[in-house]
Amino acid sequence: MGLAAVTLTSVAEIDGWTNWRGPHQSGRSDETSLPDKLVVSGPEKNLLWTHEIAGRGSVVTAGDKVYAWGYRGDGPDLQEVLLSLDEANGKKLWEHAYNDYLSDTVYSRYSVGSPTVDPETGWIYLMTTNGGVKCLNPKGEIQWEYSLMERFGRLTFPNGRTGAPVIDGDLVIARGVTSYWGQQGPARDRFYAFNKTTGESVWASTPGVAPKDSSFSTPVLANIGGRRVFYAGTGDGNVVCVDVRTGQPLWRFQASQGGVNSSVVIHDGVLVTIHGKENIDASEEGRMIGIRLPKNLPDHGEAQLILKDKNPTIANGSEWELWRHPLSMFTSSPAVAEGRVYQVTKTGVLVCIDAKTGKLHYSKKLNKDQIHSSPLFADGKLFVCFPNGKVMVLHPKASSVEILHEAQLEGEIFGSPTVWNGKIYIHTIKKLYCFGKASGDRPKTSLPPAASKPNDSKAVALQVVPNDILLSPGEKLKLAVNSIDQYGNILERDLEGTFSKFIPPTARVKTSMNAIVDNNIITADAKNVASAGAFKVTSGKLNGIIRGRILPKIPYTEDFESASLTVDHPIDGIKFAYPPLAWTGARLKWEIRNVEGSNVLRKTLDRVLFQRAITIFGDPESSDYTIQCDVMSDSARRGRSMGNIGVINQRYFITLVGNQQLLEVSSNHERVKESVPFKWSPRKWYTLKTRVDVAPDGSGVVKAKAWPQGESEPSNWAIEVKHKKAHKKGAPGIIGFSPQSLKAVYIDNIKTTWN
Repeated sequence: MGLAAVTLTSVAEIDGWTNWRGPHQSGRSDETSLPDKLVVSGPEKNLLWTHEIAGRGSVVTAGDKVYAWGYRGDGPDLQEVLLSLDEANGKKLWEHAYNDYLSDTVYSRYSVGSPTVDPETGWIYLMTTNGGVKCLNPKGEIQWEYSLMERFGRLTFPNGRTGAPVIDGDLVIARGVTSYWGQQGPARDRFYAFNKTTGESVWASTPGVAPKDSSFSTPVLANIGGRRVFYAGTGDGNVVCVDVRTGQPLWRFQASQGGVNSSVVIHDGVLVTIHGKENIDASEEGRMIGIRLPKNLPDHGEAQLILKDKNPTIANGSEWELWRHPLSMFTSSPAVAEGRVYQVTKTGVLVCIDAKTGKLHYSKKLNKDQIHSSPLFADGKLFVCFPNGKVMVLHPKASSVEILHEAQLEGEIFGSPTVWNGKIYIHTIKKLYCFGKASGDRPKTSLPPAASKPNDSKAVALQVVPNDILLSPGEKLKLAVNSIDQYGNILERDLEGTFSKFIPPTARVKTSMNAIVDNNIITADAKNVASAGAFKVTSGKLNGIIRGRILPKIPYTEDFESASLTVDHPIDGIKFAYPPLAWTGARLKWEIRNVEGSNVLRKTLDRVLFQRAITIFGDPESSDYTIQCDVMSDSARRGRSMGNIGVINQRYFITLVGNQQLLEVSSNHERVKESVPFKWSPRKWYTLKTRVDVAPDGSGVVKAKAWPQGESEPSNWAIEVKHKKAHKKGAPGIIGFSPQSLKAVYIDNIKTTWN
């Protein structure tokens, strides 16, 4: 994580369409006097301006600024871009451009989501396609950022669906499927809360089970009693309810066998969700469901908030479900207005349904299909965009809908329309369009505020910030210890805590973090080794838990010989050891085995989800280093099929590819990917070496070579890949790929040194 010194200035609340679904979180605006037509040219033209930037998401506005997220360039030079534009004319005020890296994104599926603006400060927050979380001030200056992939083990998917962060109070909430360490080692769809000012981690939440897919369902905020909650769809097919202040999962309702990507809408105690995957109780795909929200949350006990996650209540479908319709939509979300839910299905049919009773008022075929774009209700009209570039302005009536206008824009449309100050914004994969008039309504509407602290509030636990720590050997960090009540409200700040090492009774790896805590300051041991563990903090009768890791500095070596092979393998009947606990996402992907008298790291084969294993063992801020290691692959079908094995250096994969017999450098396989022939044999060790050199102008060269273990190192690099916009930093790591989890790959004698 990169953190900058930040100072917040006190400003008045900023007006605008500051979040993806708008102030009602439901695709509804209170604006009036909006146009009935969106006309690009001619006498009736109301196109105010366009800006040339491709995009697949939605803009947000704050005051007189428009923030658009898009992408430009091609091949290795493609970059995602966050733009600040002048609302009046679309002129660029500033931009922040950045590379894709280590991702599976294909077909230019970038910027499938939206930035979010904090109305209190005007700061802009963004979740990038490859798993970054960025915070910028209104001048475009980075305040803090995370690479969730390198820091928390976020997985990537070809679909590129990203979504939008959510801001509530002092928190900004992001999400993704991650495979981290300890209890967070298994791949799950998780939510992460960070302090919006400092970027410090506040909590992580795992409300579901193993995912079938990623999800970009944006959380919807609400109050239940004195508790602040959010509702969202997840990649395991559930709709979940989570405590905003602590991350405690409260309940989940299983809606489908696949991921729930659409965001929910809420009207008068009824939550409406839709999905496009197989149903849990029928073979057909797709369903819209009305769920009766409980007025009282399940009782998890007053102090359940900190010591460990308890399983959320599993909703009883027959008791919670009010109504259902056999409608299918995988990623577009409904809009709700005046008690009616408006949804376009995947086959392009608009439906209007009563939110409380589920009565279908009418349906109308509008287009051949629909993908991501969600309808917008404003000024008694519906604005609906389609992937073929068509935009429709509709007048919904009591029992039918009238088409007021159709427009054809240049480029496919995947994002949802945005409305603010008399203007309607639509982003296509060619350009951003702004229709309307110079000025209009600026409704004074904001997200629902958190409920006041209840009268029965009392301190029940401690919350430590940051709650997840990453240190280098010898580094120190000040911890904030706060007491919280049974609703998650902070009561007292900066308490003096007593810290002791804590190993959960369910932990597979019984190790601790090599650190001490004194006077609320944690100090990592100076020894240059990896470690991870938890601390229990106590103040009076209250307690809480924090997690932490120490990752070694460069130079660093690891030959795995110190590992004790004492764990019984459930399948192979041998003894093995788990990899270093502090390595991101390592335990379920790798294991230490004895091969020919030496301890080596072997990729696991018992989880197809992890047939490809990406593991980080260094600081994401690292740069200018060399990695060398020894690698080997097993084979199948008489040596004709092998796996892939390699390292990660500064956000580049450097891999020996078995079946194609290549030495390959890549970052995203559609953006940066070059290779040279390299003949290597199964069951034989090879040495792999690589470095990245970045010039002052930002260009770089990725260099790599490989040779049989024990032979002399070649004097020349076997491959040198030039990258005009090189990755300037990135954590060291390893990568292994066993197609269908059939062929093991191995790595040993890892060595990182400075260039």
